[in-house]
Amino acid sequence: MVSSSTDDSLGGKKRIVDSSAGDLSVRLTESAEEVDAALALRYRIFYDEMAAKPTPEMAARRHDFDSYDDVCDHLIVLDRGLGQTPGSVVATYRLIRREAAAQRGRFYSESEFDVSPLLEMKGNILELGRSCVAEDYRNRATMQILWRGLTEYVLHHDIVVMFGCASLPGTDPSVLAVPLSYLHHNHLAPEELRPRALAEHYQNMAVLAAPDVERKQALTALPPLIKGYLRVGGFVGDGAVIDHQFNTTDVCIVVKTDLVTGKYYRHYTRPRSSNGSER
Repeated sequence: MVSSSTDDSLGGKKRIVDSSAGDLSVRLTESAEEVDAALALRYRIFYDEMAAKPTPEMAARRHDFDSYDDVCDHLIVLDRGLGQTPGSVVATYRLIRREAAAQRGRFYSESEFDVSPLLEMKGNILELGRSCVAEDYRNRATMQILWRGLTEYVLHHDIVVMFGCASLPGTDPSVLAVPLSYLHHNHLAPEELRPRALAEHYQNMAVLAAPDVERKQALTALPPLIKGYLRVGGFVGDGAVIDHQFNTTDVCIVVKTDLVTGKYYRHYTRPRSSNGSER
């Protein structure tokens, strides 16, 4: 299924997500070609840059994909200065709502985490994944418009909670002891919202005792995306998971969207300078 950014593209109704700032715009994909561009961007970031291990079919097509890409919505940021070409897709997010996950039998995150506390919640929930930004666009302006688009999507679908796997580079928890311990001691989700790494994958995040964790060092070691989630009050689940395919250590992020649609909606819909600092 190709994601559509309109309620009814034939009827010309308003796009669910439709924002722009300078040359950048954000919306959902509207064609198979745009989905292909998002999958190709993911391949370049995850496999060429981060040395993840592709399947033979992925390597042949130079696309990152799985069965969830047929049922999800693909959020994309485009640089209109590059024209109407696949290369104009410079950032992407994969968005999976409850009904889309039902078509695949479970959410993607459930291969690593027990998310039953979230599944039991009333209301719409949203899994975030496969977030990536082209190297030349890893700046404040791109992150602002990406979050603005995500906020518009959350408001349209009345999402109450967002969650998903977020990754730290590397597969050795001892090397990641400072950021993992910091997350566990300072941002552990309340029990009623707390996912837990599946027993067969569980890695203890509390490698260091709380007094031994230096906050500044931990924040420096955390990827920008995880820090972005923390800024809007995000939590982490109990336990990390090593993902050998992607050469990462994953944590499960949980964000209550009333924080995003309040604080971040106001922040990202204000006019901003286009020459912001690196995220």
